Amino acid sequence: MARVTVEDCIEKVSNRFELVLLSAYRARLIAQGAPLTVERDNDKNSVVALREIAEGTVNPDDLEEQLIHSMQKHVEVDEPEESEAPLLAGPAPEASPSPSAEEREKERMSEEELLRGLEGLPPAESPGSQRSGF
Repeated sequence: MARVTVEDCIEKVSNRFELVLLSAYRARLIAQGAPLTVERDNDKNSVVALREIAEGTVNPDDLEEQLIHSMQKHVEVDEPEESEAPLLAGPAPEASPSPSAEEREKERMSEEELLRGLEGLPPAESPGSQRSGF
């Protein structure tokens, strides 16, 4: 193949924009020292990359995966989530005695008592208000 045309490569990569991305990525790999799969024949890296795609010596799907992986900044790893916290090894703690009826009454508060208690509190200050000093 003396000259590479886009038509030769379109048979391998149907989208022209994707072809540009993949061939440019492959040309950068060649510039970084990746081994060639075709003879150079005094061609520039971009022409060599297009020739490799046209002749099918590099797999466009593999190039696409490598390109995506090279652009990722954070790679998520799927790890199984723990459904429950692991149990501690050792003897089981003794059950605490249940509170008496009088103690339970102390812990309970009626809705009216709660509202009366809240009305007596000063209003909460937002962090951006002038009164808070921030």
